[in-house]
Amino acid sequence: MNEIKCPNCGTIFSIDENNYVAILNQVKNEEFAKEVAKELTNIEQQYAKDLSLVEEKSNSLLKEELSNYEKKLLELQAKIAANEQEKQLALNSIENQLKAELNNKELFIKELQAKEALIQKENELENNKVMAFKEKEVEQLKNELMAYKTTKELEKQTLKEKYEDKIKEKEEMVAYYKDLKAKQSTKMIGESLELHCENEFNKIRMSAFPMAYFNKDNDTSIDGTKGDYIYKEYDENGLEIISIMFEMKNENEETNNKHKNSDFFKKLDKDRHDKKCEYAILVSLLEADSDLYNNGIVDVSYEFEKMYVIRPQFFIPIITLLRNAALKSMQFKKEVALMKQENIDITNFEEDLLKFKDSFGKNYDLASRKFTSAIDEIDKAIKNLEKTKESLLSSEKNLRLANNKALDLSVKKLTKNNPTMKDKFDELK
Repeated sequence: MNEIKCPNCGTIFSIDENNYVAILNQVKNEEFAKEVAKELTNIEQQYAKDLSLVEEKSNSLLKEELSNYEKKLLELQAKIAANEQEKQLALNSIENQLKAELNNKELFIKELQAKEALIQKENELENNKVMAFKEKEVEQLKNELMAYKTTKELEKQTLKEKYEDKIKEKEEMVAYYKDLKAKQSTKMIGESLELHCENEFNKIRMSAFPMAYFNKDNDTSIDGTKGDYIYKEYDENGLEIISIMFEMKNENEETNNKHKNSDFFKKLDKDRHDKKCEYAILVSLLEADSDLYNNGIVDVSYEFEKMYVIRPQFFIPIITLLRNAALKSMQFKKEVALMKQENIDITNFEEDLLKFKDSFGKNYDLASRKFTSAIDEIDKAIKNLEKTKESLLSSEKNLRLANNKALDLSVKKLTKNNPTMKDKFDELK
């Protein structure tokens, strides 16, 4: 229960909780409504004042801007009027200039037309002269062309007769060689190529290769194989300049099983190594239609080191090329040989030093292995002793625990759960 005292008479009323709350809310709502109404009235009055001020300011600004606009409009109208006058004056000036220029151009055109007529007349006269001269030149050129054609026809006929004679000779030679090859066996064909190369070499041996050795390879003591020819050349000190193993290959055109140049690479490379030659060269008429082998000297060192395949016409050129290259490198070979001769003691010393180092290394390696083995044995013994130590320590611990248990043993503990033994000990006491 709540009590309310009247502020006028001082009477105290007792009311329950619900009524009290209702009265309290009523009082609060009425006061709140009054305050809201009062605040709204104040806001409306203030808004009306602010609106009046804003309207006054707006009207003042609008009048001011309108006045400024009218002034600017008057100024623009004055400028437009002035520009119209200037524009009219400028148009009149331009029109006068155009008229003057037009008159000048008409006079200039008339002068040009007069000059053009004069030039046209002069050109007609000049063209007549030029045409007459050109006609003479054309006639002269025609005569020269006829004479040139006649000369060329004669030269052509002469060349044709000359080449027909040469072709006839070549055909006769081809027929002769075909007949010769048909009469030869495969062995004879090969021998004829060898004989051709030998004759070509002997023609210039004394003039081009006076110090060279070039003979057939007849030594079959190594694996029963041999090449065809060996070329070797030495300098005045007996130092080898170059050495080449040659193999000549050809076959009868009627042979069914045609050989390839590559069929002979392996044997030629073996013969080169067996006879200690620097280069290997296959002189071949095999694969007659091959563009690869018909274009010149073919380097096949991608298959076998320092090996070349040539047609017979390149037999002398390849010897010359390889020999010249070898002569250029001979100076370096001589310097190397001289250095080897001068430094032979150093070489022997280095060899002895290397032998000593090798022997010392072997002894060190043996001692190192034995030392490592001994260390391993010591490590094993230490591990065994550590295990024994651990076992002894474990035994000592167990003995200590047993001793403690024995010391802790008493008659009271023994007879604690045994009445019979307790009675016996009591009787003894």
